[in-house]
Amino acid sequence: MNKLSNTFLIAILALVLVSCGDSSTKEVSPKSDRSVQYFPNMYESVGYETYQEGDIFPGDVEAQKPVEGTVSRGWMPYDYEDDNDGYASAKANLKNPVPLTEAHLTNGQALYNIYCAICHGSKGDGQGHLVTTEKILGVPSYDAREITEGSIYHVMYYGINYMGSYASQTSIEERWEITHYVEALRADLMGVARKPVLTEDGKMVAPETPAAQEETDSLSTQNTDKDSEIEADVPPTTGSANAQGDNMNQGQ
Repeated sequence: MNKLSNTFLIAILALVLVSCGDSSTKEVSPKSDRSVQYFPNMYESVGYETYQEGDIFPGDVEAQKPVEGTVSRGWMPYDYEDDNDGYASAKANLKNPVPLTEAHLTNGQALYNIYCAICHGSKGDGQGHLVTTEKILGVPSYDAREITEGSIYHVMYYGINYMGSYASQTSIEERWEITHYVEALRADLMGVARKPVLTEDGKMVAPETPAAQEETDSLSTQNTDKDSEIEADVPPTTGSANAQGDNMNQGQ
């Protein structure tokens, strides 16, 4: 039994000694029995690490600036500068490329309520929650100044005064959708008709103004009240007369 135990211990010791090698290098000699590596890329990276030094790079640093003129995928350059001249040029020349459809207008309303209504108000009258609670002041109503689709987009892209830029929160299409809805709110405040909406079959339909809709709802309410008054003046039904006759028969 002791002889068997000693043999087992010697075998374990020999295995440990064989498995231990020179760990000072990752390279494996082709003449050795371990000339094949399994997934060497897992511990010997083929690519360069970020900010890694490298002789093939200018300045011996891996992190380099993009080539001049390079743009990110999905990003389109904006040709108007963030200054007074850029604002004036965008206001006069920039046009909305997104068609005014019901879907775009609806999405513009949803986005407006997320990003804009807190200051500008749900009606665009400058009476948002932050204004009415006096957290900020001086937000004008959309009908208080001359604005265009180009100036609306420009302000969302760069921001103005205390209003920051929303270029990082919204896409190009989303900003144009918000522009559609801001123009619709401005038309409502000015009491003029909104721009016609493009239908799926390519027809232009003039939307009903909120004032006209309120008038329609008011007329509908008045008609309902009149119907109630008429019903109140109607004489008792035949069923009530029959009931009175039955009572009289019972009394006889």
